[in-house]
Amino acid sequence: MLSRTLLRCAAFALTGMLLGGPVASADSVANSTIRLAKIAIPGKPLKAFDISWVDPASAHYYLADRSNGTIDVVDTTENSIATQIGGFKGFTGTNTTSGPNGVVVTFSRKELWAGDGDSTVKVVDLTNGSIAATISTGGKKRADELAYDPQHDMIVIANDADDPPFLSFISVGSRSVVKKLDFPDATDGLEQPVFDPSTGMMYQAVPATKDQEGGMVAVLDDAKMAVATTYPLTDCVPHGMAVGPDHQLLVGCSLTKHTLILDDTNGKVLADLNQLGGSDEVWFNPTDNRYYLAETSAQNMGVIDALTMNFVENVETGVGAHSVAADAGNNHIFVPIAGPDPACPNGCIAVFSSVNGDRTGLPRIE
Repeated sequence: MLSRTLLRCAAFALTGMLLGGPVASADSVANSTIRLAKIAIPGKPLKAFDISWVDPASAHYYLADRSNGTIDVVDTTENSIATQIGGFKGFTGTNTTSGPNGVVVTFSRKELWAGDGDSTVKVVDLTNGSIAATISTGGKKRADELAYDPQHDMIVIANDADDPPFLSFISVGSRSVVKKLDFPDATDGLEQPVFDPSTGMMYQAVPATKDQEGGMVAVLDDAKMAVATTYPLTDCVPHGMAVGPDHQLLVGCSLTKHTLILDDTNGKVLADLNQLGGSDEVWFNPTDNRYYLAETSAQNMGVIDALTMNFVENVETGVGAHSVAADAGNNHIFVPIAGPDPACPNGCIAVFSSVNGDRTGLPRIE
């Protein structure tokens, strides 16, 4: 009887032929990240979208679909659309007033929080798909990327396109803005915040400031709702960030072929990788211990081994692929692709996995 690995290699070689990709040897395929599927989006062609998120507990992937003004919900066990949640601005002709934008799930409350183009945050009740609350952040343009701090039950969200850009600290319990924090020295907006439960701190990507053209990471104390310290960066212009093992903070630099891994307790550079860059959203998958980076201009997904902090590979994705999220339950990686793309004329969500890491048909990791 053939081993599971050989069977997978054969299956993925066939998948490559069906999707128009090259057929590789068993050894090279076993160490590669392979595209498994393409998920079509109902409604208008997928041309404008933003951040995506996976909630492994419910096996659902959520995509901020501006083309349809919806959150597209994917069943990650079936790689199919489960539903679409409407009520968002959609694409208005400019990204700065469009939505939905950043998305995150507050798992303990079964709620999804998403920034919208009219400077509001929509709270979605995931038990029925309805918008349970709309919270204004008081700006003139979009409420964009956000993160959840479960220790303080707080959402931190950036109004990146306002002048000056600012953060809002929102109580999840009361669904109200508790504090607004301006960044008057920021010259290129604000990007992804991310929370590290091991330090109890929030980390905010600041692409550039008057004194730091390469950008910085602002370390936020959510208890005080203030900046505790900053980590200056060189030639980076950070966009996406992800917390990995052992206080690692992956910083996706958008400016150049340049990606950093910092020690988030002190800002020390642990690794500087020049094989990949130009990233927007980045993601850490704790099950396969890999970082995944959406490299927009190169139309690649970068892969980094978090245990060794070494570059693994760049995987071809498609047009406008600036968003990525992985399901830790089955090691499937989801990358939306904008239409018209040769592989997805109307846009789609491409699904990837490494052959050795794919858990299709196996019990989910909880």
